Amino acid sequence: MANEVVDHGRRRFLTATTAVVGGVGVVAAVVPFIKSWEPSARAKAAGAPVTVDISAIEAGQKVTFAWRSLPVFVVNRTKDQLAQLPGLEPRLLDPKSTDPDQQPKYAQNEVRSLKPEWLVVIGLCTHLGCVPDFVPDIKPEPFDANWKGGFYCPCHKSRYDLAGRVFSGVPAPKNLPVPPYHFVDDTHIQIGVDPQEAG
Repeated sequence: MANEVVDHGRRRFLTATTAVVGGVGVVAAVVPFIKSWEPSARAKAAGAPVTVDISAIEAGQKVTFAWRSLPVFVVNRTKDQLAQLPGLEPRLLDPKSTDPDQQPKYAQNEVRSLKPEWLVVIGLCTHLGCVPDFVPDIKPEPFDANWKGGFYCPCHKSRYDLAGRVFSGVPAPKNLPVPPYHFVDDTHIQIGVDPQEAG
């Protein structure tokens, strides 16, 4: 045995190969462990803000996004639709949106939004939590001969205008809630964060 020649090249190769395989094993064990520290999809859905792209929403169109497992309606209102809002005030239960639990201070205005053309509301009827239909056309409807566009809940006939304000004489007791949100830029909204918190 004393006369055997040691192959140093082979020894270096085996040492390097063992080190590489061991390193890969350590990485394979560490990555899932570190990933386990991240919040689950369920936790993220429970309260994380959601950034949405609004660039493809055409004038007069509504798109629904999910935030905290709730439907959030984002509506790009036309000038004609906005022009109808002041004339509806006598028919509304809370036209000035005075309930602080229904919208943040920055949405306590006639259009209930940061920018007049963009409406952002939680899309659940305040009566029993049904999802109201979006009926944007300004024309007589079977449920309202003087319809000026808005949301209609077919379950119990509650109606909201295009600012999410509830009509008087319907089962729904409150306006559609406005979630906290802000404009990230001209084409993105972040739902779940107020403008003052985003700065």
